Amino acid sequence: MFSSLRSRLWATYVALVVTALSVVAFVLLVYLWQNPLVYREAYTRVQAAQKLIMARSFNALDETDRNLLDWTADNFEVRALIYAPNGNLLRDTLPSAASIRPPGEGTLRKKAPVLRDADGNLWIYSSAALPDGNMLVVAAPRPRVAGFSVFADELLPFFFAGGVIALLLSLVLAFVIARWVADPLQKMLAAARALPSEEIQPIEPRGPREVQEVMRAFNSMTRRVQASQRSQREFIANVSHELRTPLTSIQGFAQAILDGAASTPEARYQAAQVIQTEAARMHRMALDLLDLARLDAGTANLTMSPLDVTALLNGMTEKFAPLAEQAGVTISATDASLPTIMGDGDRLAQVFTNLVENALKFTPAGGEIILTARAAGQDVEIDIADTGEGIPAEALKRIFERFYQADASRSRQERQGAGLGLAIAREIVAAHSGKISVRSQLGQGTVFTVSLPVSQPAASITQTQR
Repeated sequence: MFSSLRSRLWATYVALVVTALSVVAFVLLVYLWQNPLVYREAYTRVQAAQKLIMARSFNALDETDRNLLDWTADNFEVRALIYAPNGNLLRDTLPSAASIRPPGEGTLRKKAPVLRDADGNLWIYSSAALPDGNMLVVAAPRPRVAGFSVFADELLPFFFAGGVIALLLSLVLAFVIARWVADPLQKMLAAARALPSEEIQPIEPRGPREVQEVMRAFNSMTRRVQASQRSQREFIANVSHELRTPLTSIQGFAQAILDGAASTPEARYQAAQVIQTEAARMHRMALDLLDLARLDAGTANLTMSPLDVTALLNGMTEKFAPLAEQAGVTISATDASLPTIMGDGDRLAQVFTNLVENALKFTPAGGEIILTARAAGQDVEIDIADTGEGIPAEALKRIFERFYQADASRSRQERQGAGLGLAIAREIVAAHSGKISVRSQLGQGTVFTVSLPVSQPAASITQTQR
């Protein structure tokens, strides 16, 4: 019956309301039991009789005053007593009743002052000092009130009516609140069960602020899951695409050798060379994928040590000078006084090697590649700028995705790689707590910017990024 969150919330609110009403009823019953209306009426009657007697200068020896005392006691249905300063009883309008000791010893203090007579009966009283030094005590028997009659006569009708109305209103309000809280969670549950479907739409945040925060977090998680699913499908499709061509070449030339189609030594040599080239390409792709997986998982070992950025960039220009000269491209690095950074020299060299190789691929003869470094606050920024073809605007936002290549036709095979270099470069820079970005214009060139945090020289350490 109470299996759903909505019903459990509703039952909880109902239990709270019933408990609150029960506590209120109990407190009222106890209050009326301790100080019911009849007690208050008796005490008011006693005080009124006392005020009437005290309205004149009462003298216990005067006959007129004694008659007034008797008249007041009869009409107000009270008992009037006069005590001497030594405690002796001088006058009692009800001498047949059990004696009452003057206030002091034997007095019971409750909601109304109470005295106990010689028979143990309780009297509600009020006392005052007379002008002649004597003490006036006006008392009335304390009424006997049954607990059930108090509840039934004074509490139950009004409480029952008000309680029923309050309970009905609270039930309606509890249902509304339960729906307000539970309905968004139910929608989120249904969407969670449908994951990782691409058809799931973001859920509109509704309900209490905390529930809305949970729904926003769920929407964000859903977007990440859907993006991860799309990335996984694209990854599988790209891997399949990249492996299909070399596998087809290997299979074709191997079959040619087996069938004897490559009958001459030259043909067999050419077939073996193609098989070796394509196998090497697949081997490089496998190593890149393994490297990328380790960087993703945070298990790639980085040997951190102080690095001179200027020396690192000069090394890049020396390394690629022969290839640049062969391509008719000028490559240079600007000298600057830069702070030392902490990093893995081999991994950062891998980053800049990839960026310079890409610049060489897409910079025509007569072009220029410039490596520039500068201090920028707490970071060192390195620019690899070329005067090549540039990157289309629609490709810039995807340039660091795995297997993505701006040349969608994949027709320029001499320039094509597997599309993993920039993805690996981004992961290596991120492992150094840095950032990599790109800006480009078609026909004017491209600039990749690598930003690395400055660190003071320290002893070389080996750490695992997790």
